[in-house]
Amino acid sequence: MDREILGLAVPALGALVAEPIFVLVDSAVVGHLGTAQLAGLSLASTLLLTVVGLCVFLAYATTAAVARRIGAGHEREALQSGIDGMWLALGLGVVLSAALLALAPWAIDVMGGSGDVAGYAVVYLRISSLGLPGMLLVLAATGVLRGMKDTRTPLYVAAGGAVFNTILNVVLVYGFGLGIAGSAIGTAVAQWSMAVILVAVVVRGARAAGASMRPAAGGIWQNAVAGTPLLIRTLSLRLAILLTVFVATGLGAVTLAGYQVVNSVWGLAAFALDALAIAAQALIGQSLGAGNVGATRAVLRRTLQWGVLGGAAIGLVMALGGWWFALLFTSDPEVRVAVALGMAVAGVLMPMAGWVFVLDGVLIGAGDGRYLAWAGMVTLVVYAPFALAVERWAPDGPVGLAWLWLAFAGVFMAARAVTTGLRARGGRWMVTGASPA
Repeated sequence: MDREILGLAVPALGALVAEPIFVLVDSAVVGHLGTAQLAGLSLASTLLLTVVGLCVFLAYATTAAVARRIGAGHEREALQSGIDGMWLALGLGVVLSAALLALAPWAIDVMGGSGDVAGYAVVYLRISSLGLPGMLLVLAATGVLRGMKDTRTPLYVAAGGAVFNTILNVVLVYGFGLGIAGSAIGTAVAQWSMAVILVAVVVRGARAAGASMRPAAGGIWQNAVAGTPLLIRTLSLRLAILLTVFVATGLGAVTLAGYQVVNSVWGLAAFALDALAIAAQALIGQSLGAGNVGATRAVLRRTLQWGVLGGAAIGLVMALGGWWFALLFTSDPEVRVAVALGMAVAGVLMPMAGWVFVLDGVLIGAGDGRYLAWAGMVTLVVYAPFALAVERWAPDGPVGLAWLWLAFAGVFMAARAVTTGLRARGGRWMVTGASPA
């Protein structure tokens, strides 16, 4: 079981970091064009990644559905569900792309963009939005392959896409002199290239299994219904993060700067633990589809052990290495102290985060999205008063950042740990068969 978990988790981690690498490459290339261009990219990419982040249910719901049907021995139905999920991704991508094209100036204005910065942001957002259907197809196709316990193909495609994106950006921005527009074009082309390859892999498997390639209204609707609770769950997480940033902003520049550094490291740690959650999704879905409750419990126990131990190892590095991390990011002594304190708090609480991320993956793999949606909103309601109390009474600077991370990594994660843990202790989520309904 350990080999199977790591065999799924390690390649999944590589694929997870692909999107941040895209943004990093764009930032490096555009940053040399000027400050206004880089600021415009920051605004536009924040909006774009928010939209894509809210659509991650396309991967999660598809993984659970495909894994469950594979486990039940219904390969054709599993791949048919995957094809329907990709049609949903394409349709949703087209709608969202059209919306961003039309609303880009308004959206950038709401984000506070003005002057040259707003102009560059609108250009980047409009052009890169043309790649949005491709981005969502990548999510859905990746979900299909994960459900089939194939995390290597998405890794290879993500790695190739990152290299291709880098080459395109340099050639279009500097070789053809297209500026920030060239960066957006390169990213959109790279995303569509990845989508074409992944879709081709899924289609080949689906045809071999006898699945239809035509869009089926019933199947697309089922995918949309299955994904809606996960959309709500993701929205609750995004709102909690936005609330945390709001509080950090209100506590002053030192707190906000320190939060950005600690949050960057926290995000990297979350990717590592999310890879375990993805392994749990596939294994739980297939064991429940096969009707093997014993195997489901065994996967639950072992992935939780991996999550807590992985969180403890990462947390130890964070807690002890905060000061050295700070030296890499800032020369401001006060910000360094804030980072060290914030990192220490986050590191101590990281084992609990590992527990939470894995349980999230377990319940997603079981198709228990409706419970996760309600739990997400409950945890947000629990967290909000603590976050606002920090904003109201905590001081600016290192102490304020420590209190903020205690609220987020402590209270918010504890609320998630309780709600998901209570659910996992029972058996209502362990519905066996080809469908969780």
